[in-house]
Amino acid sequence: MAGTIEQKLAAQGIVLPEPVAPVANYVGFVRSGNLLFVSGQVCNGLDGKLIAKGKLGAGVTIEQGSAAARGCAINLLAQVRIALGDLDKVVRVVRLGGFVNSAPDFLEGPKVLNGASDLMVAVFGDKGRHARTTIGVAVLPGDAAVEVEGIFEVA
Repeated sequence: MAGTIEQKLAAQGIVLPEPVAPVANYVGFVRSGNLLFVSGQVCNGLDGKLIAKGKLGAGVTIEQGSAAARGCAINLLAQVRIALGDLDKVVRVVRLGGFVNSAPDFLEGPKVLNGASDLMVAVFGDKGRHARTTIGVAVLPGDAAVEVEGIFEVA
């Protein structure tokens, strides 16, 4: 039987994918004490293709970027489920770090990252409210529009 968090995901029509294996010399997550650090997740959809590709402010809209950030958050949760076996073991979303593939004059990165933040709050309620950093970057793996990493307090 699915836990409370997985029921909330299902009610929103969200299916967690099988996490993508790391493409270099790192792991998808590391647990240290009651903290779970999840490596950056790009915006792959269930089909394995990028939800948004390219630069925000140069072909990718804020709405497309926000959808991509939401996809990154779904991929983070997939890693958390693999790490813990049960998303109900998340005590709190501590921090999200977002990287936005940005044109040099794109200033709306925080609006893009709301796609990830809004999902965490929708799923975890007040436990989903977190600290956050948003950084505009010149390029991301595969020309992904967005990548998000996370730190979770876990039971």
